[in-house]
Amino acid sequence: MKGSITNKNGNIFYSDEVLSNIIGLSTMECYGVVGMASKNSTDGLWELLKRENLSRGVKINAKEEQISIELYIIVEYGTKISVIANNIIQKIKYNVEKFTGLNITSITVNVQGVRV
Repeated sequence: MKGSITNKNGNIFYSDEVLSNIIGLSTMECYGVVGMASKNSTDGLWELLKRENLSRGVKINAKEEQISIELYIIVEYGTKISVIANNIIQKIKYNVEKFTGLNITSITVNVQGVRV
């Protein structure tokens, strides 16, 4: 379990899959993002992931009610990367806190490629 919240009524636990899917879908909604990237460990190449494998482009580190996120993305050619990254950060922070109530300590966006 990556995330958990404790309140007077009990405990809520969030699995890696749930958090990764929320983050992956939120990322794909942002303009200029072509897709999520996954590293192939055998030869160090980055591959574009399909929609059902978005969670492989997300790394989450959690401590109780706080999480830090690391993303690997591929962007569209001709777009400003800093603007795309800021949009992704704001969208993920809003969606994760809205849907789960977990606090995000940091979001790191790694651009692994540019597609034409």
